[in-house]
Amino acid sequence: MMTRSLLLLLAITLLGCPTTEPPEPTVPQEPLVVFAVRHAEKASQSSDPPLTALGHQRAEDLAQALRSARLDRVHSSDYRRTRDTAAPVAAWHDLEVELYDPGDLGGLADELLAGGGRHLVVGHSNTTPALVGQLGGDPDSAIDEGEEYDRLYVVTVGPDGYVSSVLMRYGAWVQAEPE
Repeated sequence: MMTRSLLLLLAITLLGCPTTEPPEPTVPQEPLVVFAVRHAEKASQSSDPPLTALGHQRAEDLAQALRSARLDRVHSSDYRRTRDTAAPVAAWHDLEVELYDPGDLGGLADELLAGGGRHLVVGHSNTTPALVGQLGGDPDSAIDEGEEYDRLYVVTVGPDGYVSSVLMRYGAWVQAEPE
């Protein structure tokens, strides 16, 4: 009887001990690289204008600038001018343009930060710098609504959380015609 009690006590004690299995190997998150731009030149001030001829050329210039970027995804707000700016880049990389809600930049930033990879995000004069800031980058100054269409932000977030950002220009610099 005593032997059974000792064996039972030993079994209960061993069941309560944590296992010493090795921990699951951790895979470092892939770095995040976001190329963020405002849409190219638009034809009018209406709510959903198309791109001008110059805007279509700028969209092609963007595709050329990002031709070796090895993008995983291309994101655009659901406006004609942003979709048309993103389309040549998406076609170059054989990707679909994925729509996002510019009213939920925090949700987009969280999604990008959680997944890593290489992304193009096409937005607007007010949303593009705001997204850069939400990713931890430096948005620099406000975008000039009337004539600034050539900003290309590159925001990199490493697996350790270190963020760097660079503001570049792409395409031809064109001075707006006087109104």
